[in-house]
Amino acid sequence: MNRSGGTPRAGAGTPVAGCDHAAMTPDPFAPLLDLAGVADAFDAARQALDEALRHRALRRSGGPVAAEVGLRSAVASAALEGHRYPLDDVRAGLVTDPVLQGALRAGAALDGLTATWRTAPRQALARLHLLAGRGVLDDASLGRPIDGAPGGEPAIVARLDALAAVIASGPGAVGPTGSAGRAPALLRAAVVHGELLALRPFAGPNGVVARAAGRLTLVADGLDPRGLLAVDVGHLARETEYVGAAGAFATGTPDGVRSWLKHYAAAVVVAASELTAVCAALLD
Repeated sequence: MNRSGGTPRAGAGTPVAGCDHAAMTPDPFAPLLDLAGVADAFDAARQALDEALRHRALRRSGGPVAAEVGLRSAVASAALEGHRYPLDDVRAGLVTDPVLQGALRAGAALDGLTATWRTAPRQALARLHLLAGRGVLDDASLGRPIDGAPGGEPAIVARLDALAAVIASGPGAVGPTGSAGRAPALLRAAVVHGELLALRPFAGPNGVVARAAGRLTLVADGLDPRGLLAVDVGHLARETEYVGAAGAFATGTPDGVRSWLKHYAAAVVVAASELTAVCAALLD
């Protein structure tokens, strides 16, 4: 994609997999940085994250911080799915809502899914759906995408395959910053999250799956290997913008994609502040 070029609509395949420049760059996500304001927004988000990751509490208390971030992420993700509960009630084990419990299970599984995400993303997505949907859906629906209706749009399964191919061809082992022509992990996570929201490939809590997949991308790409970034808290803090930007992304237009990417970067800045607050609380 370039500033003057168009992006295929979400209904015509993944925005990135169909990018005009896909054959000319090592990472087909990278051209999205050409959209006005996107590169600057992600640079600012990365700077905020880097500063938060330097907090001295992480030198000795990384485990407790990751646990608290995972809890807050799950509570925020369930809230964005319409299942809102006080954080303290969830921490005390007082909430048995299956959507909230599914968000907790999906978040807890991210570290164990990183290798699968790099090599078999469809399998990882099926696992996330099984974890998120247990107790919400019948067992026969768990891990199974909903095939698309015949007609003008490709089947959902085919679109999932296209997205998975882009994920599997990503930077993986090259580390958090990548190399020339590589898209930042934050950008890749944003596209994965946005495309899964637009596609809604599963029955039940698709949003929980999409948000978990976004976090999984950050872990697997090496930017956030300890799972310390509660991006979902940032989405919830900017919920109206989140919903609107996700809808804009689904249109597949350059303006729509740019709106979502800039929202995602802003949510990361909020998440970095949340990480700093969690770290500071542990030192009090």
